[in-house]
Amino acid sequence: MDILGKLEAVEARYEELNRLLAEPQVLSNSSLFQKYSKEQASLTEIVSGYRRLKTIMRQIDESQEIQDDRSADPELREMAASEVDRLRNERADTEREIKLLLLPKDPNDERNVIFEVRAGTGGEEAALFAAELFRMYVRYAEGRRWKVEVLNTSETGIGGLKEVIASIEGRGAYSRLKYESGVHRVQRVPVTESGGRIHTSAVTVAMLPEAEDVEVQIDQKDLRIDTFCSSGPGGQSVNTTYSAVRITHLPSGLVVSCQDEKSQIKNKARAMKVLMARLLDKKRSEAEAERAKTRKEQVGTGDRSERIRTYNFPQNRVTDHRVGVTLHRLDAVMGGDLDEIIDALATAETAERLKSIEVEAGVS
Repeated sequence: MDILGKLEAVEARYEELNRLLAEPQVLSNSSLFQKYSKEQASLTEIVSGYRRLKTIMRQIDESQEIQDDRSADPELREMAASEVDRLRNERADTEREIKLLLLPKDPNDERNVIFEVRAGTGGEEAALFAAELFRMYVRYAEGRRWKVEVLNTSETGIGGLKEVIASIEGRGAYSRLKYESGVHRVQRVPVTESGGRIHTSAVTVAMLPEAEDVEVQIDQKDLRIDTFCSSGPGGQSVNTTYSAVRITHLPSGLVVSCQDEKSQIKNKARAMKVLMARLLDKKRSEAEAERAKTRKEQVGTGDRSERIRTYNFPQNRVTDHRVGVTLHRLDAVMGGDLDEIIDALATAETAERLKSIEVEAGVS
């Protein structure tokens, strides 16, 4: 079905919903009335755009007819030709707006985020950079007035982080941060380097949409729950109670540990929150891998092992390799100023999705 055929079907459904919402049996059924009202609201903008498009197409035909009429006044034909050009540009803009509206929404975009930052290759330097990346995301979240809660940390002796797991609560958090999953590479002279040589280290980031209970069903018999004493940098015990919790999901082999709270109950609740997010992400990744067999992967949904960004401190430069964006203000980026990079990634993803919808519709 081409774009116009799809829009005609949408308009027909919109008109059907108008009729349904006026029927007594629907008006007396609050849940059905709410369902139809919500569907109608989701179609209103598309239908409005389609009707505007039909008006423009009719005006183009009328102006084109005048332009092609050899018996018409030359000045009038010239005006009609100018009007055709203007209307064609307006049609192209309107079609693009409609295509954007037709793109399916990512159901996870409005969700909160569970994010994990882990030191990769590079030893202590990687752990130090992991701590800096974590602070970068915290600052970005604070700038948007999102709430950040640390769920679990594993520190090194000199202020680095082997691993940190945290949640970010805020409207549209996942829609912005989903592009950050992958390998982040840093190039700089480590504080642990006495010779002044530039080293390259890596940190992995995973941004997961927070799962809801109804989406991830976990059977308690599939869980092994262990408790142990919390440990600090270097592995030393920081308390003598068994408050830390390790949950192993036996079917998938996923393991989650939480130890930052002094309460075993709170640590268990946090660990379950992370486990559910990982299981939802696993389910989503498997579905995307299946779809990737028939189409190109979209920006931001690639493999976690993909190197996505390089932070070069000597040159105050950050480069995102997926969209080729390079900024010479690394200091501002590390301070949480990520919007320019995220906007470029979101634009690239939208362009890729528009291309796919045009291909599916048979539009050249």
